[in-house]
Amino acid sequence: MKLNEGLMNSMHKVMALLRNGNPAEATEAIQRALRGEETADARAHEYETPATAPASALAPKARTFKRPDVDVEDRGHFTTHSCANAAGLRNYRLYVPSGYRDEPLPLVVMLHGCTQDADDFASGTQMNALAERHTCIVAYPVQPQHANASKCWNWFKPGDQARDKGEPSLIADITRDVMTSHRVDPERVYVAGLSAGGAMAAIMIRAYPDLYAAAGIHSGLAHGAAHDLPSALAAMRGGKRKAAKLHRAPAQTPERPLIVFHGDADKTVHLANATEIVRGFDVEASVQRRESHAAGGGHACTVRHLKSARGVEAESWTIHGATHAWAGGSSRGTYTDPTGPDASAEMMRFFLAHPRSTKA
Repeated sequence: MKLNEGLMNSMHKVMALLRNGNPAEATEAIQRALRGEETADARAHEYETPATAPASALAPKARTFKRPDVDVEDRGHFTTHSCANAAGLRNYRLYVPSGYRDEPLPLVVMLHGCTQDADDFASGTQMNALAERHTCIVAYPVQPQHANASKCWNWFKPGDQARDKGEPSLIADITRDVMTSHRVDPERVYVAGLSAGGAMAAIMIRAYPDLYAAAGIHSGLAHGAAHDLPSALAAMRGGKRKAAKLHRAPAQTPERPLIVFHGDADKTVHLANATEIVRGFDVEASVQRRESHAAGGGHACTVRHLKSARGVEAESWTIHGATHAWAGGSSRGTYTDPTGPDASAEMMRFFLAHPRSTKA
């Protein structure tokens, strides 16, 4: 079920601009609303109020973020939509590249971290710029504050960890919504996320191997790492709490490829979680040491190339000296480390090399 409630919100903003004697800004706002976009002022307002509630899980210390006027590639279309099912309603932002024509395109579903939203995550990861370069569609589901006080995806709740239930069902339906409304190649649909979004991406690739071809997990946790808030906090610390171990998902043969990024100086989510994510990829094909060539220097990385017994591939990137932030991201977004490596570019490379129709 698709709703376009953003138009009404934009019209309220237009009326306010007219009352304040800003006809030029109002005209621009009307044009943006008719294209299905929010006004820049309305979007920026979301970031002028920092999170007011204590972090629930996977929420680093929040900071106020005000977006510059232009923070995403705007050659294509970046619009707001909504999708609802029995589990509730979630808004999402959709980037369609300027090269979109009749040929089915890849789709990447991006799940933001705590205290973030779609525009923030798009700005930080610069995934829209990559979508322009590679002619891909990108969807950014939004977790509202009423669902979690810190806008975290509820990856640690049993009701949000299974197929066709809770938040996984909403994210899957958003994915299908885009596939219905646009020409998407069903063999090249991917999911990725940061922190709580990374943990939810791990859930999605396990729950919906028929929908997603591969997943990218940055600073996240494995499916089934927790069953409530105390076990979530224990898992984030890399602890060995009995409860966390008892409720951990059993090992299974991976069905889809994974690319995983984690900083070894991450104080929010312990590096041990990256190892847990690739549990089941038992064959180590090679290990590479890489140096970042980002401007001003960058982090060295150790990249492990792995395979499951069935030949499903994974890459596990350990970023030396990196904290809890998207590697190679733009400083225009929150929780980014611009020094690299470029996690967005590496994820896109990995995704496009692993369509669902192939095993490796």
